[in-house]
Amino acid sequence: MKERNQSLFILAGNGPYENRGCEAITRGTVKMLKEFYEDPSFVAISHFQNDGQFQSQKNSEHDLAIRHLQSRLPHRRFDSEWWRAKVYRTLGLQLTPDHIYGPMLPSLPDARAVLSVGGDNYSLDYGIPRIFTDLDDLVLRKGKPIIIWGASVGPFSKMPEYEKFMVQHLKSVTAIFARETGTVEYLDSIGVRDNVSLMVDPAFFMEAAEPQDDQKPCILPGTIGLNLSPLMAGYVTDGNIPEWIKLSTNILTRIREKTGRPVYLIPHVVSPHDNDHRFLQEVVNAYGAKDPEVQLLPATFNAAQTKWIISQCDVIAAARTHATIAGFSSKIPTVSFAYSLKAQGLNRDIFGNVDKYLLNPKAITSEAAVEKIELALRETQEIKKALGKYLAEAINKKSFLSEKLKDLI
Repeated sequence: MKERNQSLFILAGNGPYENRGCEAITRGTVKMLKEFYEDPSFVAISHFQNDGQFQSQKNSEHDLAIRHLQSRLPHRRFDSEWWRAKVYRTLGLQLTPDHIYGPMLPSLPDARAVLSVGGDNYSLDYGIPRIFTDLDDLVLRKGKPIIIWGASVGPFSKMPEYEKFMVQHLKSVTAIFARETGTVEYLDSIGVRDNVSLMVDPAFFMEAAEPQDDQKPCILPGTIGLNLSPLMAGYVTDGNIPEWIKLSTNILTRIREKTGRPVYLIPHVVSPHDNDHRFLQEVVNAYGAKDPEVQLLPATFNAAQTKWIISQCDVIAAARTHATIAGFSSKIPTVSFAYSLKAQGLNRDIFGNVDKYLLNPKAITSEAAVEKIELALRETQEIKKALGKYLAEAINKKSFLSEKLKDLI
């Protein structure tokens, strides 16, 4: 039953839509909450790399229920300890939570809750997540519920003292809705239990959108979708980008040689500092062959359109977690090139086996990639069955999530 009172939710801490995963999280979350509440509205305060990126996202938003705000976190090129300690102090500016998240404060009194969105913000993958723990503290101090929403959390075991801090912090937040059992088990192992519930990544609920005819790519029968990212270089080749381009080119070449199938190279993050399209263009250049059955998709498709494109492939092999989620939620055989526990957790929850359709970074070779892709193609029916079961369970959990959320807020 929908709650009929006007409801405002703040979605905080996400990245820009140029990361299609960030957009997918927002779209899926909004879709879910529109099912739970009558005509809810949303304030999305996100972290951007520059003002132009924010203005572009704000001006192109097609959902009238969403209003975008920009946090006051310094742009990435200035975000360093030197900048914090010297320049900000010199200018008399403060990087307090009230300053960083100040634009959302006028909306906070009317909000039902703040959902901390972003997927894997509460981890050490991108450094100590202080800007997110500061967000939690700010919201709690203002007397509002703060919910870590659809997230993977941790592990923090590499920093034992910080892990002790995080135990107390995570116990203090209103609720943690974890997107895979690996997070639930980790939190349980460090004593964080009472405020933890299991859900699926909200991106599973984002609907695919078919591009208009004049933009729609011609997807050939039997196409293999391939998503590779520059971020993976840090895990596969110790940060050596040219070496990762070489290996990625070998993967592409080997797929064409072994399968004979068309390959679509699918970018999923096109941010200025982390750009799959730019990286995949380097791979195409290194591939060199004039091959009409190898195509690089443009960077112009949004998250829902990219999901539709992935849904038209016979298999998707992807480095970006939300590219794999687009495959999973479309019941497409999906191979994960994993660099974090979140990918392992998703594969275990869906297939009951972490490694069957997953390659860890140090195991990625051109031959190993093709073997996983061929395995996924051979076992298409088994995979579709497992994905159907997982999606049915996810839909069944919606009523629980709805009641749990209403109880909390």
